[in-house]
Amino acid sequence: MSRARELVPALPATAPGKDEVGRAPWIAGVNPVTRIVLALVLSIPLFASIDVVSGLVAIGLQLLCVPLTGLSVGTVLRRLALLLAIAPVAGISMLLYAAPEGRVLWSFGFATISEGSIQLAIAVSVRVIALGLPTILLFGRTDPTELADALAQVAHLPSRFVLGVLAGTRMLGLFVDDWRTMILARRARGVGDRGVIRRFLSMSFVLLVFAVRRGTKLAMAMEARGFGSDIPRTWSRPSRLSWRDAVALAGGLAIMALALAAAVAAGTFRFIWS
Repeated sequence: MSRARELVPALPATAPGKDEVGRAPWIAGVNPVTRIVLALVLSIPLFASIDVVSGLVAIGLQLLCVPLTGLSVGTVLRRLALLLAIAPVAGISMLLYAAPEGRVLWSFGFATISEGSIQLAIAVSVRVIALGLPTILLFGRTDPTELADALAQVAHLPSRFVLGVLAGTRMLGLFVDDWRTMILARRARGVGDRGVIRRFLSMSFVLLVFAVRRGTKLAMAMEARGFGSDIPRTWSRPSRLSWRDAVALAGGLAIMALALAAAVAAGTFRFIWS
């Protein structure tokens, strides 16, 4: 019984396609392949310019779309915490080593801080957040099975590749459970709170062994059930494009157009190669 419980991933508190109150959000009707394209639409145009205005406008407009994703503001902020920690690190290199522009405020060796480098550092930090936010909003509640269906039926990727990725994704939850179980087991034996680096390395090796064993068994089971066959597969859940996909893409293009237009109007637009 315990072995069976170990092999079955724990179900999330809410279904992947539902919001906190159990309703399907608007973004749930958008095809996962369209979401991938939309993430590119909301990211690639930002590489045309490095300025603060376009990044802030893009972030503001994307945050206005949070109710459409089914995510709460608190959830979005928690998932943004990592980006908020990484963004200043990306800006520091520009602050110290960008080409001096305007009045030089401080200089030491190869590091120089000028008015232009400060503006560039702020712009780069804002850009990091603006580039990562679409992924958080679009894929915060994406069902892996739904994504696999879309990649195979809409994007026409090879079924063997799609099903392999899906199987690997389903195993991630088991790895988290294994790690938590090992921590509790070590603490129960009185060896869980000493030697942080040594404990991490030993637990990582054990997790690697679990991954290899599970991967081998899963590959054999999938091969036995015909997942490696070259015969065209059928799919139990059809994945199609709808009018929401066109609306989502149009909205993404509008957000980028408004962000870049705001930078041009404010006079801060500057090509990245300048």
